[in-house]
Order: sequence, then structure tokens, then C-alpha cells
Amino acid sequence: MEVKGKSKGILKRISGPVVTAVDFDAHMFDVVRVGNEQLMGEVIKIDGDDVIIQVYEATDGIRPGEPVENTGLSLAVELGPGLLTSIYDGIQRPLEVLMEKMGNFIERGVSAPGLDHNKKWEFKPLVKKGDEAGPGAVLGEVQETNIVTKIMVPPNFKGGKVTEIKSGEFTIDEIVCVLDSGEEVAMMQKWPVRVPRPVFEKKNPDIPLITGQRILDGLFPIAKGGTAAIPGPFGSGKTVTQQALAKWSDAEIVVYIGCGERGNEMTEVLTEFPELEDPKTGKPLMERTILIANTSNMPVAAREASVYTGITIAEYFRDMGYDVSLMADSTSRWAEAMREISSRLEEMPGEEGYPAYLAARLSEFYERAGRVETLNGDMGSITVIGAVSPPGGDFSEPVTQNTLRIVKCFWALDAKLSQRRHFPAINWLNSYSLYLDTLAPYYDEKVSPELNPLRSWAMEVLQKESELQEIVQLVGSDALPEEEQVTIEVARMLREIFLQQNAFDPVDTYCSMEKQFDMLKAIRKYAELAYSAQKGGSSIAAIISVKSKNELAQIKYIEDYKTELDKIYKAMDAEFAKIKEA
Repeated sequence: MEVKGKSKGILKRISGPVVTAVDFDAHMFDVVRVGNEQLMGEVIKIDGDDVIIQVYEATDGIRPGEPVENTGLSLAVELGPGLLTSIYDGIQRPLEVLMEKMGNFIERGVSAPGLDHNKKWEFKPLVKKGDEAGPGAVLGEVQETNIVTKIMVPPNFKGGKVTEIKSGEFTIDEIVCVLDSGEEVAMMQKWPVRVPRPVFEKKNPDIPLITGQRILDGLFPIAKGGTAAIPGPFGSGKTVTQQALAKWSDAEIVVYIGCGERGNEMTEVLTEFPELEDPKTGKPLMERTILIANTSNMPVAAREASVYTGITIAEYFRDMGYDVSLMADSTSRWAEAMREISSRLEEMPGEEGYPAYLAARLSEFYERAGRVETLNGDMGSITVIGAVSPPGGDFSEPVTQNTLRIVKCFWALDAKLSQRRHFPAINWLNSYSLYLDTLAPYYDEKVSPELNPLRSWAMEVLQKESELQEIVQLVGSDALPEEEQVTIEVARMLREIFLQQNAFDPVDTYCSMEKQFDMLKAIRKYAELAYSAQKGGSSIAAIISVKSKNELAQIKYIEDYKTELDKIYKAMDAEFAKIKEA
């Protein structure tokens, strides 16, 4: 795309990552090259002759009078074979390529394409000459890792009949298909990051994303194509929870955005992810993962762009018909980047200094999630899970509150639970899921019609325990009526046996829906026998000291647990029969 008018200007003013240029023509969101070092930036405001640019790199040392050049293109990402296993910065520069060029410290003004333009890929056509190929149509495929990358007609093409289709090894720039409209399709397409990729229709999110985490699947499930927030203070387990979701959820592609996180946390992700084994294939998890690393010491403007880069890559795989899981860690750092840029633009601040458009930007991002019918008729989804880092764990701050208005799933992390070594440290009283009703038919059909009533029963017990704890702290549990002492014991079992999960145990790290159902059913069986014995006049001490219920705790560490569970059921019946006789 050519820039009309004058494409070169000069720098007039510099304020951190926000600079002002004059004497050239530009459009909103044009990518420009700033200064003698050709730093990459983006037009974010035009005020008369002043063109205001956010620069994606540190602006130390540049001065007024240096040249500014407009590329005439908006910020776009390269989409095609080679995305999987990649580690990028916020503007899709591959970190491994940058390291080869510069070593361990990224210098300014260095750019690298998002994909390898020299590597050849084996292209297998799926259409033949004369076939109709509209926008989004799949022309062929490339076996990249264990995931097949589908080569599609770009959504902004007119489409038409195939007049030429090739087969063999090609680079991503070579033409593999020609349409009768005159359009030529290569394996790579570019897409502007701030523009959502079009779909045919958005569907109701009525299939759950199975995570293998009992507190999430069992009490607060999320749907494929849904949105969730994980807010929590420092050290409460946001990153660990997101890593567990990346590893165990039944999404086919994972996009992980480390948005403004501390360098040591991002280093852990970058070193651990390549070593994690994909439980589905036995191969490295990285084979179906794209990492975007933008640490807190990197320029804030690139942090602001990183979430758009990530969601655009996720949309590309969704258009192939894949279920994509996107982790944004954390949206608070993204909002802080917006606040910094907004203050340099001298915009009117909103609550706590955040820009007035904070809620609109968060909505734009989360609205790009969804389960959709793609342009080519496939079904795909993007599930967005955003971590929020409220200062001091204060959930009333603007980012958390605005996120809560948008997302339908809220997993509230609690520092007190993590201090008590209860993991995952998700507070079951503050968390909620608005997908329960839409997912109920799925659970009835695929798991058991008893699961939804069991879930409601478990939540009632936990809420009742919360009310009783206030009395217990004042007068002790012995002062409670015997029925409520049983309730306290059942709630303890739910907390310690069901909700607590050991991410480092090879068996307990993932729990199937069937096993979750069986565990809840076993706890309720004890509850029913205990209430029955208590009403029959049995001693509360005898009811609570039943040995078989303690063995239930070991079920979560046993892979083939069914026979052991049957033994526990028989032992439990025998023990309660003895108690009633006594």
C-alpha cells in the first residue's frame, strides 16, 4: 500500500515512548520508522499538523529534528507455517532470531520477520482445478508439528474458481494457488492486529473446556469460546494456574501472552514450556504453543500491542477449525501501559489515572473470544483467560471491576488460602461461573444427570460451613448442634479431598470429569450415612472417626481407582452399620 502525499517528516517533541512528528501525511494506526535508528512506532493520534506516535522501543538518545518515515501500513502480523513453537516479543519479532543477531540483550532498531521466509514447507493441496474457493476456504495443508496448519484463502480476498494449484515444497512467499479473479494465494497472509478476523456466525458456548482442575470443572466451569478472569495478589498462583490450564485443558492450540510480567516469571515459562510433555501426544507441549514474551522492563508501547498480536494469531488458528486457549498474564500490566501512554498524550484521566476508554479496550479484547462457525464452515473457538493483578489484592480497583463486567467466569485467587497451602488457591465463595445453565445439558448427556445436583449440593455445604465458621471461632465446634458438626466435617472433606489438588503429583495433576463425579458422589454418600446415623442417635464422635472416609483422600492419587472406591463403599456401609447397632 502506497502512502499518498508526503511520507517523510521530522521529530518535533519526545516524551518517553510518545513522540510528535510534523510535516508529513499519516493515517491512524500507520506504522512509522522513527529517528536515525529507524525505531518502530505506530500513529495513535493526529492533532492538526501534529502526528503523535507511540514507539515500541526505548527512545533514549533520539532528538528533535531526526527524520520520521511512514510505511503506510498498519501494525500487522505474519500468519502461516512456522508460528507453532515460536517465541515472540510483543510486536511479533522472534526472540531466538534476535538473540542470534544481538546476543542476550535486545538492541534498538533491529527488526526481524515473524516467520522464516527461506524455509521450505511441504504443501499438500486439498482442492483441484475448477473448484470454488471463497474467502477463508482451505486450499491445502502443511504438516508443521503434530498439528496440521491449513492454508486458506485470506478473508479479505474475493475468492473464485481455482485456475492453478501447486503441490510440493515451497517458501511461505511463493504462490501455491491462483484464482480466476486474478488473486494469487501464498502460504503466508498478513493481518492487521487491531481488526478482528471475520467469521460466518458466532455460536452459543455450550461445550465445556475440560481443564482437569476439580475446582474449575467441578464448581466453576468455563465453556469453549468463553471468557474468564483470574484476579489475585502477588504469590497467590495466577501464573501456575494458567500454566496448568495451558498443559491440561482440551484446547488444541495454546497462545500464552506474558504481558508485562516480571522477567524471572517469564524466564520460568520460557524454560519450562519447552520441557513440558503434552499429555495427549507425549511430545513437547511447545509443538502446539505460541509464546509472546513482553516483560515489565520492555517498552510499554509494545506491551500494549502484545495482546492484539496474541489474539490475532489465536483467530488465525480458530479459522482453521481449532479450539484455541489464550492466556493473557496479566491484563493489569496492559492497562498500566495504556495509562502511561494516555498520561503522555495529556488525556483526561479516569478512575485511578486509567484512561476513560479502559472499559472499551478491555471489552474489545474479550469480545474477540467466542465459539464460531468459520467462513469455510468449520467450527472453531477462542477461550480467553486473563489474569488480573490488582494492587494489594484489592478487587475494587478499576481493571478488576471492568473485567468482571465483561467476563462470565470469575476465579478469585485468595492469598490466605495460599498461605494455608491450599492449592489451587481459588476462593469458592467469591468465584462464580455464568456458564452453568448453558453447559448443564452437556454434563447430563456426557457425564451424568446427577452431576449438576451434586455440584449444587457441594456449594450449599461450603456456604453453610462459611456461616458456621463465625460461631466456631467464638465458641468452638463442640458447641454446635450435632447435625451442624456433621456439616462442618463434610465441608472439610470437600475442601481437602475434592478442592485441593497437587499440581506436582503425576496422577492428581489432572482429574477426569468421571473421577470428579465419583469423588463428589463418595463424599455425599458419607454425608447421607452420617446424617442418618446422627438422627438415629449415634455418637457424633463415632460418626466423625469413621476410618473409611479418610481413605477417600487417597483416591485422587490412584489412577485405576474404581476397585479401591468399591472397597471404601463396602467398608463405609459396614462401619455405619456397627455405629447404629452400638
